[in-house]
Amino acid sequence: MFSDALLTQLAHELDQSEKSRQQIEHFSKRFPDMTVADGYRVSRAWVRMQIAAGRKVIGHKIGLTSRAMQMASQIDEPDYGTLLDSMLYTCRAGEVLDIPVTNFIAPRVEVELAFILKAPLVGPGLPGGKELTLEDVLAATEYVTPAIEIIDSRIEQFDRHTKAMRKVFDTISDNAANAGIVVGAERVDPKAVDLPWCGAVLRQNGVVEETGLAAGVQGHPAIGVAWLANKLAPWGESLQPGQIVLAGSFTRPVAAKVGDSFEADYGALGVLRFRFV
Repeated sequence: MFSDALLTQLAHELDQSEKSRQQIEHFSKRFPDMTVADGYRVSRAWVRMQIAAGRKVIGHKIGLTSRAMQMASQIDEPDYGTLLDSMLYTCRAGEVLDIPVTNFIAPRVEVELAFILKAPLVGPGLPGGKELTLEDVLAATEYVTPAIEIIDSRIEQFDRHTKAMRKVFDTISDNAANAGIVVGAERVDPKAVDLPWCGAVLRQNGVVEETGLAAGVQGHPAIGVAWLANKLAPWGESLQPGQIVLAGSFTRPVAAKVGDSFEADYGALGVLRFRFV
């Protein structure tokens, strides 16, 4: 288990990487005995550092929700990270949102659904908690809305020397590669739509790059939200009213650079249009 001093050191390295836009080498290479728990402790240390600097927690994200991504990362479950207010971008209907590319290092775009909560979701072992289910999530959700997650890499994806891909411990440490969230489309009652059949078409510079259905997220996007609340409980944490929960991507990530324009068309749920400037 990493010492508190090491957690602080690695959190500072991540913070400096984000500010300088210079990626750092794999933690898992430097500390080959690193565990998943160490990764989450590093991530939490970095989040605490950002909160101390004035940022506010607005929710959470779930990643690695597809079986293919889990196999590639050599794990058998998703991962998760924390959403902060500095990550939030809001589109206005009929307008194209400008997002500064200088806010990122190597941004990639993912298509998701976001759950906005009206009631707490408290997992087992906490006061008033229990093992949560899909039905609990739907009952606790005020509305569901289309969302784009912008993921990034403070820790380099491929080792600069060996070209080996980073491990899941690195991604978890890096706040599950969390960097931005775009919202601003329709808001719907989660019980009024068939969520697994909600789909999207993602266009980059007018070209269709990805399409997908929310069923690609473990069969139903609410399943991951229940999983997250259950996973947070041993850390003494829970999901709270007003928080945003990104349920996981149902398309592959699409790399973005300055000048790229994106359109995520969710059909009846609306369209998100944005560009990197």
